[in-house]
Amino acid sequence: MRAKFSPLLTCMDLTRFREQIEAMNKSAAFYHVDIMDGSYVKNITLSPFFIENLRKITDVPIDVHLMVNHPEDIIPLCLDAGADIISFHPETASNKIFRLLDQIKDAGRRCGVVLNPATPTDAIREYAYLLDKVTVMSVDPGFAGQHFIPETLDKIGRLIEIREQGGYRYLTEIDGSCNARTLQANRRLRRGGLYCRHLQAV
Repeated sequence: MRAKFSPLLTCMDLTRFREQIEAMNKSAAFYHVDIMDGSYVKNITLSPFFIENLRKITDVPIDVHLMVNHPEDIIPLCLDAGADIISFHPETASNKIFRLLDQIKDAGRRCGVVLNPATPTDAIREYAYLLDKVTVMSVDPGFAGQHFIPETLDKIGRLIEIREQGGYRYLTEIDGSCNARTLQANRRLRRGGLYCRHLQAV
C-alpha cells in the first residue's frame, strides 16, 4: 500500500493559519490535531475550538489525537466540532474503551487508539475489530523535538501481522520525529501495510 501523509498542526504558525492549510489541502491525507490537557502529558495544546475553525477551511479529514486523562469529556466536543477520526490512549480509558469506541462509531466517525513506546501491541487484541486506526508513538507523548525510538518500527510490523491474521481493517500510523532522516528507516514497512507519517506544518 502507498504511504499517506498527515501533517501535524500543533507546531504550525497560527498567524498564517489559512495560508498554510490552503497550501497543504491538495497533498494531506489527514490533518493531525493533538489535544493535550497538561495532566496526562505536561503540555497544553489545541482544542475543539481549533477543530471547528479548521473545518471551515478544509474538506481534508481531521484526525484528532487525545492526550488527556478523561477522553470521555473531550470526545463529544470533538464530534460536535467536526472531527472525522478520534484516537485516545488505552491507559486513559481502561474501564470504558468499548463504550468510547462505540460512541465515536455511533456518531458516524472513525476511531482509533494510540500506543505509547512501552505499550505492547497485544493490548489491542480484544477490540481490534472495532478500530479504524492504530497509532504507534515513536517518541514519548507530549512534546515535539524528541529523538526517534527505533524499536517502535517493530511494533508497526507486529500490528500489520495482527491485522492480517485477524482480517481487521485498521490503518497503522507512526507518530513522532518523522522527518527525512527517519523516513528511510520506515520505507520497509510500506510493503506490509499503510501507515501515516507526520510532518510539522511550516
